[in-house]
Amino acid sequence: MPPEICPHCGAGVSRNAKACPECGADETTGWSEDAAVGNLGLPDEDFDYPRFVEEEFGKASGRPRGLRRLWWVVAVGIVAALLLLIFGGLL
Repeated sequence: MPPEICPHCGAGVSRNAKACPECGADETTGWSEDAAVGNLGLPDEDFDYPRFVEEEFGKASGRPRGLRRLWWVVAVGIVAALLLLIFGGLL
């Protein structure tokens, strides 16, 4: 019977599994060190987070300033339209 959690890679192992679904450790190998996966892609002390973000998502271009101004103009326009509807009906 396999352990609930693989002692080598930490993956969950179902009760009826013949081997670990992640690293392949099983009863034949005795859940041995030889079955461990060394390259899980986990960060270590040399991990460069900014480089990782650039590789995964591309360079951050930031939000264009014109877009921020556009939203302010839209917001002011909506407020002005609401005020005209409210006070225009009272006159």
